[in-house]
Amino acid sequence: MRRAARVDANHKQIVQGLRSSGCTVQDLSAVGKGCPDILVGRNGLNILIEIKTEKGKLTKRQIQWHQEWRGNAIIATTTQEAIEAINELLKTKEMPPMQ
Repeated sequence: MRRAARVDANHKQIVQGLRSSGCTVQDLSAVGKGCPDILVGRNGLNILIEIKTEKGKLTKRQIQWHQEWRGNAIIATTTQEAIEAINELLKTKEMPPMQ
C-alpha cells in the first residue's frame, strides 16, 4: 500500500499564488510514481509542475518521469518562478502572458 503523499512546504503557497494569478490548478500530489505535483491551466495551455523547495531534489522516479514526458512540464520553487515559466510557454503558443 502506498504511503500518504508528502508535499513540499511551499506547495500551498504556490498553488494559491497561481490561482490568484488567474490559473486553474488541480492537485496531483497523491498520484505518485514520479508524476508532478500540480496540473495548471492557463489560456488553453496545460502545464504540469513539480514543486520543490529551494534545496529539494528530484527523486529517481521524478527524473525518469520528466525524461519520458512529451508535454509541458516544469519544476518550480516559487510562485514567481512558476509564473515566469508559464509565461515563456505562453509566448511559444502565441498567447497573452500572465500578469
